[in-house]
Amino acid sequence: MTGDKQAVGGRKTQKPYPKGVARRAQILETALEVFASEGDRKASLRAIAERVGLTDTGVLHYFGSREELFLAVIDERDQESTAAAEGAADSLEAIVRTVRHNMGVPGLVRLYVAMTAAAPEPGHPAGPYFARRYEQLRAAIRTGVAVMQENGQARDDIDAAVLAQLLVAAVDGVQLQWLIDPSVDMAEVVGALVTMITGSPER
Repeated sequence: MTGDKQAVGGRKTQKPYPKGVARRAQILETALEVFASEGDRKASLRAIAERVGLTDTGVLHYFGSREELFLAVIDERDQESTAAAEGAADSLEAIVRTVRHNMGVPGLVRLYVAMTAAAPEPGHPAGPYFARRYEQLRAAIRTGVAVMQENGQARDDIDAAVLAQLLVAAVDGVQLQWLIDPSVDMAEVVGALVTMITGSPER
């Protein structure tokens, strides 16, 4: 038994009990594995539940809804992508490394694209989640680009906030193209945009 569920959408909740936290983490890890190895078409709630020895209802006890589980998977995917980008010299290079890492997990990328497409629907839990995610992501990139502009490492004829928004839009757009046509090299495309911003090849 756990305390109140931890909501991805940032709502105030009671702190879960340790056993509930561990069980939730197990379900999340399993969901990531299913999406990464089998793709989103086979990553049904039932497939995830069977792997952890629960029913569909048992899984939802820890996440509230299928959508909340999938958003938690995206959250975890972001953390893994960030870890894969560690060691990058700057925030722009880190974006390219993250994109390259994501090319190895098409099922997770497909889930991300599907959830972003659902986000504009009124009342969908992905709406506030992605609004917050995009705001935080743009702010982080904007800060990094602004520092690079001050140091003469990036073009300064375009506002850092605009460049940040352009990068986020480019990454999301090229992911969709890649899912339709796997021959598209996402890292190369995003790297080319970084080169246009910095004026030097991405390392």
